[in-house]
Amino acid sequence: MTVYVDNMRAGYGRMVMCHMLGDSEAEVHAMADCIGVARRWYQGDHYDICLAKRSLAIKSGAVEITSRQAAAMRRRRRETGSLGSPEEAETWVRTSIRERRAGATEGASA
Repeated sequence: MTVYVDNMRAGYGRMVMCHMLGDSEAEVHAMADCIGVARRWYQGDHYDICLAKRSLAIKSGAVEITSRQAAAMRRRRRETGSLGSPEEAETWVRTSIRERRAGATEGASA
């Protein structure tokens, strides 16, 4: 099981935020507890965390990923129930989109 932090940089007031997600809800909550992130930052499938907490998460074993990988992994979990690996995430999304478009084209010509 793994927890991931992305490299997104989104302003939120005086803070700069990124995402923290995990293979399981229990695991991402455990990391949040470990680094002192309140449950109110949980967004249903990930936490929004500030950069200082991101550093703590990495020191506690979280794996750094890109924001594109995080988005792809979240989409994959919504569609399949599994995050998959960061290395496969973007390829999986491209394949999924291609298959969906091919299916839509076949349905339109029938």
